[in-house]
Amino acid sequence: MRRLRFAIPLLLVVAALSLCATSALASSVTMQLTSVGGNNAGGVYTYPYYFSINGKAPVALICDSYDNEVTIGETWKANVTSLLSGAGLFGNQLLDYKAAGLIFKSILSGTLSANVGNFAIWGLFSTNAQNSAYFQSSGAAGVEAAYLALAATAPNSAYNGLVLYTPIAGTQSWGGMPQEYIGYSPVPEPGTITLFGTGLLSLAGMVRRKLGKA
Repeated sequence: MRRLRFAIPLLLVVAALSLCATSALASSVTMQLTSVGGNNAGGVYTYPYYFSINGKAPVALICDSYDNEVTIGETWKANVTSLLSGAGLFGNQLLDYKAAGLIFKSILSGTLSANVGNFAIWGLFSTNAQNSAYFQSSGAAGVEAAYLALAATAPNSAYNGLVLYTPIAGTQSWGGMPQEYIGYSPVPEPGTITLFGTGLLSLAGMVRRKLGKA
């Protein structure tokens, strides 16, 4: 009986760790806009927007919803999902979300300016953004078209680490529906997770064998 009691908790730990990658995105959080960066164009701020999420240190996110408005200090709750979940404010526009994710990664890598890139993302989801003077003069329309073409053939692995923060209506501390944001957090390669899980299973086997000999 002593051997059985030890083995069951260890296997539960292994199972929990194997599920962590999927369960991490199935959550809601409290967001607070703490500040914005120095980038602005067309009369509005562009990436980065800094947020405290669940009271933690600020992280930089990019906005995809041009027609919504938020203020510094405002709080609201948001659902956190994969970029490809189809659960965002513009859920049925999956190709647009894919293009937005690739544009954001190019901004992060420094191959695309934050101003042009953010307007290209806004243009994917907003006619008002497309009609703005900056969108038309900056080349954002061409960027949008180019990344839509890339998104049509890019593998799903190209979007690893990209998540949506979709506001929950009625939870905001001010005004109307807040904006939706995209974040990026590098994730371990699948092989790393597999090896980690395999190592834990091997450890469990070794413990059981040792206890069996006792």
